[in-house]
Amino acid sequence: MDQKDQKINGSQALWRSLEAEGVHTVFGYPGGQIMPVYDALSTYSGDIRHILVRHEQGAIHAAQGYARVTGEPGVVIVTSGPGATNVVTGIVDAMSDSTPLVVITGQVALAALGTDAFQEADVTGLTGPITKWNYQIRRAEDVAWAVSRAFYVARSGRPGPVVLDFTKDAQTGLTDFQYKKCTFIRSYIPDPEPSEAALDEAVRLLDAAERPLCVFGQGVLISHAEAQLQAFLRKGDIPAGSTMLGLSALPSDFPLYQGMIGMHGNVAPNVKTGECDVLVAVGMRFDDRVTGKVSGYAPQAKVIHIDIDRAELGKIIPAQVRICGDAGQVLAVLTERMAGGSHTAWVESFRACAETEREKVIDPQIHPAGGAIRMGEAVDCVAAVTEGKAIVVTDVGQNQMMGARYSRFARPRSFISSGGLGTMGFGLPAAIGAKLAASERPVCLFVGDGGIQMTLQELGTIMQEGIGVKIVLLNNNWLGNVRQWQELFFGCRYSQTRMLNPDYGKIADAYGIRYRSVEDRAGLEPAVREMFSDDAPCLLDVRVMEEDNVMPMVPPGRSVGEMMLTEKEWYRK
Repeated sequence: MDQKDQKINGSQALWRSLEAEGVHTVFGYPGGQIMPVYDALSTYSGDIRHILVRHEQGAIHAAQGYARVTGEPGVVIVTSGPGATNVVTGIVDAMSDSTPLVVITGQVALAALGTDAFQEADVTGLTGPITKWNYQIRRAEDVAWAVSRAFYVARSGRPGPVVLDFTKDAQTGLTDFQYKKCTFIRSYIPDPEPSEAALDEAVRLLDAAERPLCVFGQGVLISHAEAQLQAFLRKGDIPAGSTMLGLSALPSDFPLYQGMIGMHGNVAPNVKTGECDVLVAVGMRFDDRVTGKVSGYAPQAKVIHIDIDRAELGKIIPAQVRICGDAGQVLAVLTERMAGGSHTAWVESFRACAETEREKVIDPQIHPAGGAIRMGEAVDCVAAVTEGKAIVVTDVGQNQMMGARYSRFARPRSFISSGGLGTMGFGLPAAIGAKLAASERPVCLFVGDGGIQMTLQELGTIMQEGIGVKIVLLNNNWLGNVRQWQELFFGCRYSQTRMLNPDYGKIADAYGIRYRSVEDRAGLEPAVREMFSDDAPCLLDVRVMEEDNVMPMVPPGRSVGEMMLTEKEWYRK
């Protein structure tokens, strides 16, 4: 790209700036106050592909899916006012889940700011608390600087969303364009050096541990530290459990991997959290869905907390050793310095918990004796057919928990879901973004009949762009997760959770998407195999057991080791 000085307008400068940052895909929706940017796109001759979504919420969730697969910032362009406010949910979601985004919103002209002009909204005021950084671009000559800084902030350190509010004046004004990548901001230290004293103390605790346990989160994936995590666990002979967003950082068949932790996690890592003597937390923030009752979370253990965000260290769970640094760098140092260990009996003790869970929960869910198809059974079938090589995307609710529990993963960055915010409607557009990020891989969305109807219009994006997303609709005619809580904790008072659903076959046909409905067990595997036989989009409507529940479960107010195996049976040692 020619970087010589040349007079162009701010809108043209935006596209050239995005190109300089290596952007290949942009998700957006045009409107009045961003129209100059779209006019510049009409004559742009570079390699950036614009994906026209059907709603701004679809744009930002698609950008999240794209970012989670690539590790690079997803880019969103929307207009002012309602266009900008429609992406606020996705910005909060990205902030909660450390997803790098650069969101560009149109804004009225400078003279109209503060006058309640048509489609004016205080975007910087709205998004200040929910972004890593936001900035209002008022001059064309500031476009390149602002974009460069936005990408640096979004992708460095603990990633997150950045918003650039792009006034009409800046879009149409002329500037001498020259791009310089941002590599430093005074007072911003995205890659802190871990304390040597903390590293030494962590090694001392690890070498003395008899019952160590590692719990890891998405920070491992963000830092591309999967190999370092494996080496650390192998040398220390340390069993490990994953948060939901940490899924796929370890292959599902890794010998020391014990499963998912948390409210609907696996019994073994949850129960053993209450027995370990050293707990190593890597790239995770001790979310309440992970810890259960905080006062009952691993009170017997010495805690080593590793995170790149100093604010997370000791925020929820007190840590004897706090190491602020990149997960990959810290794990490599600990692996080199620790003596290594053998904890055969401790690792073997996880087996009894796992066998109880398999007998009471897993086998009845994925190999039921009869009755309607179960949700876990459908997820397990997809995992078997794809051999764990698919990128799994979920919406939020029972489909999310079943997708997390019964999927299998052979490669990193293979599980995408809305974690901290729990945004229904996330799944369909996020799957679009994931497929655009990794066109060579199968992408399977698990979604409920509630969540799919929140962003159903994005089937139009799939149709227009020819995106080969595989959609498995776990259709039970309920808002299933809310119904489960109403059953267990609200005396079976099913208030506003029963769903009257549309004919999804007709909807799929209207969008030119292949559709198949499955109601009996014999038809499930053939339908799944047919769905993955090509790369065309497909909607598989699986009619699952209506009042199925996600088990095991840590009820609210309970410690993480206090797990219900069924609606009437608790885990007992």
